[in-house]
Amino acid sequence: MDHQNIQMLRIGEVCRRTGLSKSQIFRLVDGCGFPAPIKLSARATAWIEAEVEGWLRDRITATRQAV
Repeated sequence: MDHQNIQMLRIGEVCRRTGLSKSQIFRLVDGCGFPAPIKLSARATAWIEAEVEGWLRDRITATRQAV
């Protein structure tokens, strides 16, 4: 991964991009189905954009193959 161009997404943006609620995202993280957030500080977390986008691509591929 190119560490110079890492983009981080806060929970609101992750919800907007995926169409999922906060609680659903955290359930998927706990169930090993969604990338885990990165701890930025004591009270802040964020997701790596490339990991979220990869998860979305995987979901699209899985859905299209199932049809």
